[in-house]
Amino acid sequence: MIAMPVKEGENIEKALKKFKRKYERTGVLKELRRRQTFSKPSVTNRKAKLHAIYVEQMRRNDEE
Repeated sequence: MIAMPVKEGENIEKALKKFKRKYERTGVLKELRRRQTFSKPSVTNRKAKLHAIYVEQMRRNDEE
């Protein structure tokens, strides 16, 4: 559970913004979305491989 200590006299919008940032960093929402659908390990591996190829091509283009 995320605890956000709010200082006395601190603006509510500022505290809410801090909370949102902290919540995003924990990755809870990302994990929830990932768990909503099942993808086979072969599909996951294929996506990772394609992403690695893409990243490598981008690096090579930057070096040129």
